[in-house]
Amino acid sequence: MSDALSYLVKARPDAIKPYFTFLKQAGTHLDKKTRNLISVITKVHAQTENGFRQYLSRALRDGATPHEILDALLMAFPALGLAKIVWAVDIILDMDIPEFHPELLDAEPQWHEIALTEEITQREISYRNCDGRSLFVYREDNEFRVYDSRCPHQVTNIPHLALENGVLTCPKHEWTFNASTGECIKNGNRPLTQFEWKIENDKLLAYW
Repeated sequence: MSDALSYLVKARPDAIKPYFTFLKQAGTHLDKKTRNLISVITKVHAQTENGFRQYLSRALRDGATPHEILDALLMAFPALGLAKIVWAVDIILDMDIPEFHPELLDAEPQWHEIALTEEITQREISYRNCDGRSLFVYREDNEFRVYDSRCPHQVTNIPHLALENGVLTCPKHEWTFNASTGECIKNGNRPLTQFEWKIENDKLLAYW
C-alpha cells in the first residue's frame, strides 16, 4: 500500500475502508489466479507500475503461467491498446523474471543440479546461480532449504550482498527475511519461495 493510501485509511477510515471491503467482496466467486489476472489488467490500464509489479507477482504465486499472463494482456488489447501492452512488457523485461525468458516459456518443471553436498557449508547461507536462477541455500546436518532469491513482494532479485548476519533484506522495499527459515520478519507478510529438493549421488538438486 502506498504512503498516500495508508494516510487516507487513517485520516478517513469511514470512506476508504468500505471501498477496500467492496474490492475484496467483488471477486468472491473468482479463484485467486483469475482475480489477480484481472488486477494485472487494471493496473496496466491505469499504468500503475508498483501495482502492476505487485499483482504480477501475486498472479505467478497463485498459479498463473507466463503464457497465461501474456494471453491476458493480449486479450485485453481492445481496451488497453498496444502502447499500454508494450509498457507492461517493458516492465516484465526489466524485472528479468526467469520464467518469462523466451527459452524457458515452454519449459516443463524439472530437477536442477545445484552443487555437491560437500560444497554446502553447515549452518551457513550459500548463494548459488543455477540454470538462469539465483538461489539461497541453507544446510543443517542432512536437511537443506533452497530459496528463490526473488522477493515475493514484487519479484525483485535480492543480491547476495544483501545478506548480513543470517538476514536478507530486499533492496527495493526492505522486506526482511530470516535466511535460514525463509520467514519474512519485517515490512512484509510472505516468506521466500522455497523449492523442493533431494539428494542424488551426493548432489543437491532442486525442482522448478
